[in-house]
Amino acid sequence: MAKGLQGFSWTMLLLFCAIQELGAWAMHTAVEGPGLGQPGDPALLAGGRVKRGWVWNQFFVVEEYTGTEPLYVGKIHSDSDEGDGSIKYTISGEGAGTIFLIDEITGDIHATERLDREQKTFYTLRAQARDRQTDQLLEPESEFIIKVQDINDSEPRFLEGPYIGSVAELSPIGTSVMQVMASDADDPTYGSSARVVYSVLEGEQHFTVDSKTGVIRTAVADLDRETQDRYEVVIRATDMAGQLGGLSGSTTVTIVVTDVNDNPPRFPQKMYQFSIVETAPVGTAIGRVKAEDSDVGENTDMTYQVKDEEGVEMFKVTTDSNTQEAVISVQKPLDYESKKVHTVVVEALNKFVDPRFVDLGTFRDQTIVRVSVLDVDEPPEFRPPSNLMEVQEDAHVGSVVGIVTALDPDTANHPVRYAIDRSTDTERIFDIDANTGAIVTGKVLDRETAGWHNITVLAMEADNHSQVSRASLRIRILDVNDNPPELATPYEAAVCEDAKPGQLIQTISVVDRDEPQSGHRFYFTLAPEATNNHHFSLLDIKDNTAAVHTQRMGFNRQEQDVYLLPILVVDSGPPALSSTGTLTIRICGCDSNGAIQSCNSTAYVMSATLSPGALIALLVCILILVVLVLLILTLKRHHKSHLTSEDDEDMRDNVIKYNDEGGGEQDTEAYDMSALRSLYDFSEIKGGDGGGGPGEGVPSGNPASELHALPQWVQSPDLDFSVFRDYICKKVEQADEDLSVPPYDSFQTYAFEGSDSPVPSLSSINTWSSGSEQDFSYLGVWGPRFRQLAALYAGRRGEEDSEES
Repeated sequence: MAKGLQGFSWTMLLLFCAIQELGAWAMHTAVEGPGLGQPGDPALLAGGRVKRGWVWNQFFVVEEYTGTEPLYVGKIHSDSDEGDGSIKYTISGEGAGTIFLIDEITGDIHATERLDREQKTFYTLRAQARDRQTDQLLEPESEFIIKVQDINDSEPRFLEGPYIGSVAELSPIGTSVMQVMASDADDPTYGSSARVVYSVLEGEQHFTVDSKTGVIRTAVADLDRETQDRYEVVIRATDMAGQLGGLSGSTTVTIVVTDVNDNPPRFPQKMYQFSIVETAPVGTAIGRVKAEDSDVGENTDMTYQVKDEEGVEMFKVTTDSNTQEAVISVQKPLDYESKKVHTVVVEALNKFVDPRFVDLGTFRDQTIVRVSVLDVDEPPEFRPPSNLMEVQEDAHVGSVVGIVTALDPDTANHPVRYAIDRSTDTERIFDIDANTGAIVTGKVLDRETAGWHNITVLAMEADNHSQVSRASLRIRILDVNDNPPELATPYEAAVCEDAKPGQLIQTISVVDRDEPQSGHRFYFTLAPEATNNHHFSLLDIKDNTAAVHTQRMGFNRQEQDVYLLPILVVDSGPPALSSTGTLTIRICGCDSNGAIQSCNSTAYVMSATLSPGALIALLVCILILVVLVLLILTLKRHHKSHLTSEDDEDMRDNVIKYNDEGGGEQDTEAYDMSALRSLYDFSEIKGGDGGGGPGEGVPSGNPASELHALPQWVQSPDLDFSVFRDYICKKVEQADEDLSVPPYDSFQTYAFEGSDSPVPSLSSINTWSSGSEQDFSYLGVWGPRFRQLAALYAGRRGEEDSEES
């Protein structure tokens, strides 16, 4: 059918062009150009004859020509052409020689190609008339235009697709959804080829379209997103103003129905059941319920609440923002023994309600939640839960402070036992009766040491100690007046010698460790021993302080420089306690302005005159002296220990030269007697082990017969030299271990004394007599130097006499 319509269009256009050609042959049109005569042009002849020029008709060519022969466009002709073929016509410009061909003799122009007005609407060319023989221009070049005549060959097209629009559900009829537009490539100025009208091909039962503007509107008022959330609507655009033979194009428009809050929440069930143990802590989630909502997005947001009074008290409902579920949790502790089942009414309602749809019904729903409480074995519970007790600090040991009570909340009601957590009462100040829960004092209390005690009391089932509950107990120690008031500090005051009567010397305040509920009230007076005092007076200021004033004119520190004033302080009780404090008053010399210059107390003067720098210098000097004394003592002790060690260990010091007679008894500096004393001590030690006795006598011919011979020590077969052997071995061992020590010790034998002397020996060493009759008592009169020797021999002689008897 479309091909038939196109053929009909071609026939009408060809008929129209033929009518135009017949009119063109009836007239000659002079076209503007160089070949036309203009007023004042030198080409105008004097006789008024106009120069010859171009003669042709207006050129049109129909687009989309489908014939087999070239399409005749028009004819160019010069009025100088006499028809003898002497003029050659040519053209140049757009499409010349390719699209458009000209007959050189007749000037007829033909189109050889199929033209499309939508691609190019006109062509500009230039015409030339030349002499065929000389090829010279007979007429100036003239520009002309070939217009492409439009036909309805382009259908309307929707260039902005695909189209997607939206409209809210339940929108009223005629609500604008969106606008579509189609474009037609045909010439809008020629005919109706580009005039487009719109219509709905599919979906006309729900939507309409404006035929001129292309605006799509709703056709019904009951669009329901929950029923159908999108529609596919086909829109058609037809040119030729919709007349028969017009071309058309179509597009599909997707229309999404958006949601509005037109559906209330609904619980799928009218009753839910949950269970939870009675020991569940507050805040424990019991379960979740959810109301369904057919809407989407924020229209499904809802809140939940508990409607009944019992449920509001025991349970709490919150909304999970992610899942839109109601979370039911415990708000108060549960008790199986009190109530086994709880019924809760939960209501769900939309958070955002559209007022346009309130008339559709209530946007809320309710359901019933049954919560079953499960029984468990619970620890005892303290009743009542009071945690404060009070006791007087003078309460005797074993006094009852208070009684705690705990009961087993279970149905079995097991007996309860009590104890104190000793980590909270390490000093065992309190005890508790395990059966009755009576708390008693275990030690003497003192509020001034600890005014509060915090202990933890344990209550447990008698047959199941794992079921334990704890209670914190605060015990307040009540104050009793058991501390007397005391002066705040050891007061000392100074008064000038020229002080006048009534002059304030010192203000006295006191402290009391007690804390009576009515506050402190102290009374001041002079102690009884100071009642005859005529020097000073005491004034009670009534604000727990007292003032001391002078009572006489002037003082003489030469007579008495210090006064001790006893002050009696009494508290308000009960019972009233008192104490006596002493105020030390010093008599000082003052200048004319009353500034103290000096007092008889050395400490007072020192503190007033010595500067801090002087005190530091004095301390440094004392420290230096102490260090020097310690250094001297250390050096002396070191020197003494060195001498002692040398005397004990250096055997070479035992070789003594005594071939010098010395200077007599009075000579105390000729010899070093310490070496002899050490030898005597050594002899005493060995004397206890054995040795020879004194000699029996001396040769009769000896001129010194009157002198008493000294005892002679001889080697006895039974002598034990293990002491010497051990000593020598020890020294050898030490020398072997310490390689850095030179061979300091040596062992020498003195057994050989040389050849006999013609002179008899004066010594008594060779005397073998064990029964010497010598009397060594005379040694005692030889002086202090022979005292040790006298004691040695005189004592040995006495032992021999006793043995003989």
